[in-house]
Formats: sequence, C-alpha cells, structure tokens
Amino acid sequence: MTGVERRTGRRPGRPRVTLVSRIFAPEPSAATFRLGALVRALAGAGARVEVVTAEAPDGAGSLGLVRPAEGGGAPGGRGGTGAAPAIPARVRRAPVLRDPSGYVRGYLPYLSFDVPLLWRLLRGSRPDVYVVEPPPTTGAMVRVIAGLQGRSYVYYAADVWSDASASTGAPDVVVRLVRALESWVLRGAAVVLSVNEGVTERVRELGARQVVTVGNGVDTDVFTPGEASPADAGPPADATLPTDATLPTDASPPAGATLPTDASPPAGATPSADATLSAHPTHSNPVASSESTSGYPERDSHGERGFQRASEIPGSPFLLYAGTASEWQGADVFAEAMPRVLEEFPDAQVVFLGQGSSWDRLSMLAAGLPDGAVTLHDPVSAAESAEWQRRANAALVSLRPGIGYDFAMPTKMFAALACGTPVVFAGPVESPAARLVEGERLGWVTDHDAREVAEAMIAALRAADGAVADAARDPERARLVAWVREHRSLAAVGERAADAVLSTVTSKG
Repeated sequence: MTGVERRTGRRPGRPRVTLVSRIFAPEPSAATFRLGALVRALAGAGARVEVVTAEAPDGAGSLGLVRPAEGGGAPGGRGGTGAAPAIPARVRRAPVLRDPSGYVRGYLPYLSFDVPLLWRLLRGSRPDVYVVEPPPTTGAMVRVIAGLQGRSYVYYAADVWSDASASTGAPDVVVRLVRALESWVLRGAAVVLSVNEGVTERVRELGARQVVTVGNGVDTDVFTPGEASPADAGPPADATLPTDATLPTDASPPAGATLPTDASPPAGATPSADATLSAHPTHSNPVASSESTSGYPERDSHGERGFQRASEIPGSPFLLYAGTASEWQGADVFAEAMPRVLEEFPDAQVVFLGQGSSWDRLSMLAAGLPDGAVTLHDPVSAAESAEWQRRANAALVSLRPGIGYDFAMPTKMFAALACGTPVVFAGPVESPAARLVEGERLGWVTDHDAREVAEAMIAALRAADGAVADAARDPERARLVAWVREHRSLAAVGERAADAVLSTVTSKG
C-alpha cells in the first residue's frame, strides 16, 4: 500500500484524474518538473492519469515518440535501457499559438489553448477529478466543464495572477477582470494547491475554500553533486527552474506586462516563464490540425535534441544564473555588478543560462564589459543544467523588491544547492527566501543593489578558492546537498499534491 493510499483511504478502484495545463514536459519551465512529480505520484498511488496539454514547442525533441514502460514495471518506472523515464499518463496534445520566444503566453496564445479546450474535454473521457494549472482563463474553462459533468476540480496555484498583473502596471480594468475571474475559479475549486505560505494566504483572501500548501522543490535524482545517470535526466530545465520558484512560475500577466511564468516560475518557473507577453504571436507549431493522442506513457525529453546546448563550461571562476530572467527577477543586477567584481577577479565570469524578457538588456550590459565577462546561453536539459550548477563557484538568484513577489521562493535556488553549490541571493532582505538562505547558512544575502551585490559575489568567489571541488569530500557542500534532500525533494512535493487531489475523490465516494 502506498503512502497516498494510507493517508487518503480512498475507495477501491483506480481514480481517474485529468490534468489540464498549457505547459508540460518537455517544455522548459518549473511547471514541467512540478507537474511531472504530481503525475508520477498519482500513478504510483494507482490513479489513471490523462494530461491535456499543448503541442511541444519547436525543437523540444521528438514529442510524438511514445513508449510503454519497459520491463513490465509499475507506472512511472524507468525502463531497463537507460532511456528517459516514462510519463505514466496518456498525453493528449493539440496545436497552439506561441509568442516570439516560444511560450504559450499572451492573449491570443491563451485563447488558442483555452477555446478548443471546451471541445477537447467534452469529447474526452470523464474523470473523477480535474487538476488545472493557471492562467485563470484555463481554470474558468475547467470550472465550466466540471460543473456540466458534476465533477470536482483542483486548482494548482503556483502564483497569484491578478497580483502579478497589478505589479506590472497593467490597466486597472484588466487587473479587476483578472482578479474577478481568478477569484471565481478559486472559489469553485474543491482544493487549491499552493506552492508557499504567501500564495496560500493570498488565495484564501480571494475566496479559496480549502488550501493545501504543498511547497516546491527540485528533482534530487537529476540535481546531484555528482553526474546523474541518463535515466535520471528529466525534461529541459527552465533553468529557473524555478518560478515557483516557489514562485510564480508558470504564469504571465496580461499582454504588455512582464512576469514569472511557472512559478517556481522554472527547470524550470515559475508566473512561470517570465517574459513580456505578446498580443501578436508570430509562431505556431507546425503540426497537424487534429489533436495527437497516445495510449502509452510518453517519454520525457533529455533535451539532447532541439534545445541548443551551451558552449563548454568555463575553466575560470564563474557564477551561474540558471533560469528565466525577467523584470520581476531583476537578474541584470549581477551584470551591473561585474565591473567591481572584475577589479578583484579579472578572469571571473557570470553565465546566464536560460531565457527571458531581460535578455536584451543583459546582452547590452555584456557588450559594455570585457569580452567573456558576461555570457548568455540558451536553455539546456536538466542534466546539463545540473552539470553547470555543480561546476559553478556559486549560483545567482534574485528578486526585484516591491513589485508584489517578495514572498517568492525561487526553485533555481534549490537546484543549485542540491548540486552542492551555495547561492548569492539579491533581493528583499526580509523576504522568506532571504531569511531561509541566512537562517540555514545556504550562501550570501544582499539587497538588490549593484554595489552590495558585487561584494557578495566577490565573497562567493573568495570562498570558492578554498573549497573542495568534489562535494562528497567537502563537508560544507555535502551539508547543502543533505539539506535539500531533506527539505526540498520534488518527489515529496508531488506526493503531498497527489494526496490532496485524491482526497477529493474520497470525499465524494
């Protein structure tokens, strides 16, 4: 009997769960990891899971390839050939519009997923419960369908969209509309899953009846102090992985506003992919107009195909920002700090591994510095992101103060720590993330100010001079790894979320 079965005491039989999300493996986002953990936990508890999502973005690998779990293993088990882990669910994909950066983000992309969703859900199998990801427009579609079918739904709140809209200067009428819609969706949910206490408090204020704080974390089979096996390499990392970062990760504000996508947004992030939304997407997937389905578990992508691999990892000291870089994160403060850092460490580098709406500004700042001082690379697979993390002198994490996301807990922070790499956190010094880093001695904390950030970066580089490269032989790095495995395991997050989802089936039975 699984832990979920013991705790839920659900009725005999296999509950049927339909997960609805515009983002799913192998698309780079924190939601990719979070939802994958949920699906595996549900399947491990015996549920039949169907995922209704979008066609993967161009270059995300051969997503049409599917395979049953090999060796007759249990759902979600790894095959015996070293292949990517099977996704223990039936995955149904359909074409969508995407913005210029390749994300389903902006008015028209949202509509391209949400409007056909009514038909897709009506003609699909009827589950015992739905699980739906932001944005609230998708949640509204699921509430309508669930009501027609007499079913419950669970809303996975990686962030609060209406607050994000307000913080980015969206017109008041837009903020009011988003808040009204989000509140309506939250009030109708049997359970709301929250990624941190800040989100929990806010969704209750907006009308959520029952909220379960499941937290956020990282895949400690992929993000390790040593090289992970090929079978452990999950979907591409939004090197933020984070937005959920326990932070907004998979959400984005109305067009014209920039913010996290999937929360915590990422590797995912994540608010989930943080980039400025475009009301004029220029790209859609070149796929057939009919929805693609498979009755077999779908394979996660390692990211070997399609996603551009980063260049060789630097041999000189470097600090790594791995994930989405947008205005709400304010990652450009690290590039602004580099002139001072170079005075102390002339060969030091800052590497940005990911994407986001701040990429243009980062490129401009890099152009004004010595060649190679700041480099930008496209997103990579989770396994490759982990290799960068463990080779970095320190990981860089930031939150721009005062825009409504002081409560965020970036997942990229835990990805680095799981590899034994300490973090430099630049942001609100009284925020939960800052208090955690200081309280647990996970790295350095500084205000979001270029001069102060530079001193913290210098301190990190100096500390690395005396560190042991192998985390297994460095007691301090080993301590960081042990802390993440105990407190921020993604598998544990998935089980908590699965418990809450299956409890809705029990309560009806």
